[in-house]
Amino acid sequence: MFFASTKAKECYTEVDYSKMEDIFIMFGKETKGLPESLLKKYIEKTIRIPMKENLRSLNLSNSVAIITYEILRQRKFNDLEQISEYFN
Repeated sequence: MFFASTKAKECYTEVDYSKMEDIFIMFGKETKGLPESLLKKYIEKTIRIPMKENLRSLNLSNSVAIITYEILRQRKFNDLEQISEYFN
């Protein structure tokens, strides 16, 4: 399990998700994020999306999409359609 937060030190792309069987990412509310006590307890499992210094955070659905896509990319998009059959 990983915890997504603007307060994390590790970038979400620095984690090797490719060999993990089950991956869970916990995101907080857009307005508050995750509780600080939770982040402190699991700081080694806390990840962030790089952002400009003065920005507060990204939209929650965008954050979920960014991290999910990285997990799928590292796993070679297993079980996803690789090539469109649209023009065949």
